[in-house]
Amino acid sequence: MSDARDVDRERPWLVTLRRIAAGIIDAVAALARPSRLYPREPWGLTPQRFAIAAGLAVVLIVLVMIVADADAINAVQRLPGAVIWPFGQITDFGKSGWFLWPLGVLFLILAALPASTRMAQRVLATIMVRVGFLLLAIGVPGLLVTIVKRMIGRARPLVTGVVDPFVYVPFKWASAYASLPSGHATTAFSVLVAFGALWPRARPALWVYALAIVVSRVVLTAHFPSDVLAGAIAGSIGALMVRRYFALRRLGFSVLPDGTVRAYPGPSFKRIKAVARALLS
Repeated sequence: MSDARDVDRERPWLVTLRRIAAGIIDAVAALARPSRLYPREPWGLTPQRFAIAAGLAVVLIVLVMIVADADAINAVQRLPGAVIWPFGQITDFGKSGWFLWPLGVLFLILAALPASTRMAQRVLATIMVRVGFLLLAIGVPGLLVTIVKRMIGRARPLVTGVVDPFVYVPFKWASAYASLPSGHATTAFSVLVAFGALWPRARPALWVYALAIVVSRVVLTAHFPSDVLAGAIAGSIGALMVRRYFALRRLGFSVLPDGTVRAYPGPSFKRIKAVARALLS
């Protein structure tokens, strides 16, 4: 026993790795546990109604494809460079890496921190649940869309040299034929829903961010309007489904009797400050 302790004192990085591994194992175990809640479906959304809603969404996307896609791309090509330039500067902020990498690193840092008191353990656990939720709410829809869009194989607006919204090469697995749904729009709207679920007051700014990203994809002729509409729907629904998965396991969210999902209040700034001081002392 003493030998093992001596090794840990000589190799603090090993202790840190053990903490990280334990944190990841605990997180996976919490996510894998079965739900013990059986609430009403939110907004009365039964499987039948969900199927109807999904069908209406598909109809809307196809309608935009027929009515607006070609005209929109032809119109944005006539925009002056001074209008297009700002969108070129902001569009890359719709990439999921801007969120997933910092959140992933933050999760590992939190897992590595030693919590010596019960209050510190609770504060760190609460923050880790929120960071883990943001990771999955943004990452899961993005991953699914990355696969689906390559299976669909829709050509981007100007790939063929003419504006034709109906060029498809399924299973092409090339970026030029990965237009539907838009990955940037998926990320933008999953960010809107996920961060907005935890910090409702930030929703106006999040809406500005999400709309700016989806508009930029069309202005830069990287996507048709129907692409960004499909991405916005996929990102929103994906984040909402992750939120509900967490809520059914009482991880960061609760489910009210009427099926409404509410976020638990996060740790106060006073408690976070107290834990930070204890860790730095």
